[in-house]
Amino acid sequence: MEVHGNCFLVYTENTNILIDVGVSQKKISDALASLNKTFNEIDAILITHEHIDHTKAVPTIASKYNIPIYANKKTWTEIISSKIPESSIKYFINEEEFSINDLTILPFSTPHDAVDPCGFKILKDGKTMCIATDLGHISNHIYNHFIDSSCLLLESNYDPDVLKISRYPYTLKQRIKGNFGHLSNESAGEVISKLAKCNLKNALLIHLSKENNIPELALTTIQDGLLKNNIDKNSINIEVAPRNNPSTIFKIT
Repeated sequence: MEVHGNCFLVYTENTNILIDVGVSQKKISDALASLNKTFNEIDAILITHEHIDHTKAVPTIASKYNIPIYANKKTWTEIISSKIPESSIKYFINEEEFSINDLTILPFSTPHDAVDPCGFKILKDGKTMCIATDLGHISNHIYNHFIDSSCLLLESNYDPDVLKISRYPYTLKQRIKGNFGHLSNESAGEVISKLAKCNLKNALLIHLSKENNIPELALTTIQDGLLKNNIDKNSINIEVAPRNNPSTIFKIT
């Protein structure tokens, strides 16, 4: 599994899927090439929600490659365009499992100001990973999807103090920290600390705001949360996804 912007590659010996395509098709192509992969090897693309920073390359990819693109029905109504051939449009239903080759995928609903946003729980051979980006809070429902994961990609979007002094207008700041906005470093840290006592071995902090967060601050906040809960910070691998370059590759064990 590798991350590049709001674009996540999950692959096995038999399957390659992308989750979100929020950067240009060229950037995604270059990132794939660094792994000796091409778009011709991508079996499917999954979309979490319709916001442009998660769907930017959908029309270009759909018009150039015959790749199935999966989203729920409400999300498709927001991103569909004449550039997207009907053959590429595939649907899933939140909270219902479906399969792509050897991967089982469970989309679960998330609280964000989009029409029907979701995260993904991905299972193979008894191993589980979860991806949850753009969510205003962690409900019990979402947390229960996380419990069995050995790897979690979780939004750590903003630091409250940095947000307070940022140049963003008041209304946008309120949206960000609202229940249907984004997840703070502290909230991400609370979840990771709880999961570290379960099966979680790897956590990647994703979707950090350029204006309202600092990568080192996000990582320190998570690590401080572990210490407060008497958890050895070396017992879990925590990294921050880089903004402009591919992340390291995580092997799910």
